Formats: sequence, structure tokens, C-alpha cells
Amino acid sequence: MSVLANVEEIHSNIRQACEKVNRNVEDITVIAVTKYVTIKRAEEVIEAGVHHLGENRLEGLLDKYATIKNQVNWHFIGSLQSRKVKDLIDKVDFVHSLDRKSLAKEINKRANRTIPCFVQVNISGEETKHGLDPKDVPDFIDELVNYSNVKVVGLMAMAPHVDDEQMIRDNFKRLRVLRDEIMNKWLKHAPCSYLSMGMSNDYVIAIEEGATHIRVGSRLVGSSD
Repeated sequence: MSVLANVEEIHSNIRQACEKVNRNVEDITVIAVTKYVTIKRAEEVIEAGVHHLGENRLEGLLDKYATIKNQVNWHFIGSLQSRKVKDLIDKVDFVHSLDRKSLAKEINKRANRTIPCFVQVNISGEETKHGLDPKDVPDFIDELVNYSNVKVVGLMAMAPHVDDEQMIRDNFKRLRVLRDEIMNKWLKHAPCSYLSMGMSNDYVIAIEEGATHIRVGSRLVGSSD
């Protein structure tokens, strides 16, 4: 299938999921994960109407940014090393992987504007996944109050890559409940109204459970040419 056909199929699935749970399609942001594809393929994604691109490596983002620059909103979705923040932070619109105070400190120091950040949560408890333990999230966010260049706009997590739909759904529900807990504090530095969850294999479930940002790779961009 072409990139355009992939985009149309994903939007159709989004509409159906939103109708099922009485949500607005406009509340869903589709992030095309372009980490495995060429600049040419990323440009096809933009031409198909997707204007949010996600990269998980500094080098990959800088490579595409040099050509595409301000045509899209850039999302950094991978684990971010503090030493790489200075080369990245003023080129991205969102960071989806804030998971430690030292990283927040470096973002605050290096950014020349407020950076919208998602706090990454290890909602499944898997040792192979990055992110904070859910019980540590409220205190962590409270500690960011004096970092004026860091705004916590939401939480991010990845569900286990399993065939058990109920297990996936339960993980997304837990993240939504945690998000609501933070959001209901009405913190100026952490409005925390967004949920970044759901990928190619589970984005429909994620939307049904409250996702506002879905990160779709192969189902959308295909494979590199």
C-alpha cells in the first residue's frame, strides 16, 4: 500500500474507535514514526497530510531536520541522553521521554523556550522498558515546579507487546487513571492533559482508552525504499 493509503486506513480506524467510545477525532494526534525510513519517505508522509514526525535517535532527527525543518512538528520519542540535549532541544516541539530529574535539569538549562514534555512511565513494570515507576510519578512531577523551560503536558507509556488485548487495555487504563490524578491537581507547570500511548499494533485500543497522541510506524510509513 502507498503511504497515502496507509494514512487513510489509519484515519478510518481512528474514526471508528472514536465513534465507539464517543470521542472527537480532532482530539487525536497521529505521530508518524519515521526512524526506519528515508527522508524521501518522510516527505511522502507529509504530502499525505501527517504533520507530526517522531524520531527516537538524535542522528536520525538531525538528518531529516536538515531537509524538512519547519514543515512539521517534531517529536523526540526515544530515550534521551543528557549529553545530547544541547544538540536536540531547540529543534523539537515535544519530548516524550522525560524520566529523570537530571534530564529535566539539562532541558531547562539548554532550551531557549518552554519545551512540552511527556513524562515516561513504565506502566507495565517490564525490566526492558524505560520510564518511572507509576508510584513515583506524582512526586517527580512536583519536583519540576521550578524548571521554567519544562512543561509536563502529559504521560507516555508503552503497553506490553503481547496478544492479550485485555492486558494491553489494562495498562492503558492505568496510565489514564494516573494522568487524571496529576491533571486534577491543576499544576501550572504540569497541566498533564495528554496521553501518548498506542503504536502500530495497539493504537485502536489506546484511543478507546483515552490516548491523545498515537505513535505509528510501520502501519503508516511502511518500510524504507
